[in-house]
Amino acid sequence: MSRALVVGAGPVGLSAALALRARDLPVTLLEADPEGRERPGSRALFVHRETLELLDGMRPGLAAEITGYGQTWHTKRTLYRGREVYARTFPPPTGIPPFTSLRQVDTERFLLAACEDAGVEFVWGAKVAGVRVTPDEVALTDEDGRVWTGTHAVAADGARSTVRRELGIAMEGTHGDGFHVVVDVADIPGAELPLERVFHYEHPELDGRSVMRVPFTGGFQVDLQCRDDDRQEEYGTEDAVRRWLPSVVGDGYDERVLWVSTYRFLRKVAASFTDPARRVLLVGEAAHLFPPFGARGMNSGIADAAAAARAVADGTPEAVASFAELRRQAGLFNSEAAGTALEHLRPHRRVVRAKQRAAAALAPVVPRCGAWLEHAPYGPRHGSPAAAGRKY
Repeated sequence: MSRALVVGAGPVGLSAALALRARDLPVTLLEADPEGRERPGSRALFVHRETLELLDGMRPGLAAEITGYGQTWHTKRTLYRGREVYARTFPPPTGIPPFTSLRQVDTERFLLAACEDAGVEFVWGAKVAGVRVTPDEVALTDEDGRVWTGTHAVAADGARSTVRRELGIAMEGTHGDGFHVVVDVADIPGAELPLERVFHYEHPELDGRSVMRVPFTGGFQVDLQCRDDDRQEEYGTEDAVRRWLPSVVGDGYDERVLWVSTYRFLRKVAASFTDPARRVLLVGEAAHLFPPFGARGMNSGIADAAAAARAVADGTPEAVASFAELRRQAGLFNSEAAGTALEHLRPHRRVVRAKQRAAAALAPVVPRCGAWLEHAPYGPRHGSPAAAGRKY
């Protein structure tokens, strides 16, 4: 019988461990951080319907737990230079909603509890430093010299994956210029902002920078798109955020900031999602890095995790090779879709800016122009990023 090691206790690693236990396979999860670690910030915010369905297949009832805590907003609004060009309110869904919005730390909390209940063995404070693969097994060594062996290992150890590096697998792709600022903000009790997602093209109070507000349980996230020549100390520090935030969401929120981070747009996919012996499977950010628009990262990572568990349960090299090929195709699709979104969000070509201006001008009389401005920042979709992975 296959026995699996999982590296990394983020949402993708936890999902992989849960999916393996759903197939009655013994699982040991190694995490570099100590037990009870604090994980600030929302990071991945959205859990899409297809992802919720995958999680419910791993642990029946888990989707209801997550959606019962998360927020599902029904109104989307898009503005261009302060003027509304698109607005739509959807009826409340029945069954599993199209998405739910909650901070990643809360998603991890639900997944960790499900893993513990399912009998996943956790080893905290185990920072993997070495990987040895034979035709029959994989051995992982941590910095203290401890060794764990299994028939397979699922590497979910993030963008700086030690496992990927030890295997000599390269990341291929590009990175964009400039940066974005992400801010988590707590609600003001009794004066909560409307439960809606709002995207501003060229916000007039931010000297034409674009900004988005997205609710989550207990607050909301603001994402500010900076220019290539902006300095981080002007927009990306907590003091800087306190200066510009009120112009976006109103007074009083400068004292409600929970977390501030910056990120650059990376689009990279691993050259291979497995090793030559087909014993190690790369998932999540160990395998691909996408910009956050479109919520492609965690959702496609959990689809990776579900596919990896199927391959490990099968146990054959052919199953692992198929996993690696199909999930890499999904990663390349998501990378290309993210590139399309980036071209829209950070248009360096005048023709793109001209199309945006024209669409905004026509939106009051040609509704599809407003709809294009609404959907374009997220790139092409096949259902959702997780669903895109299923199609390949």
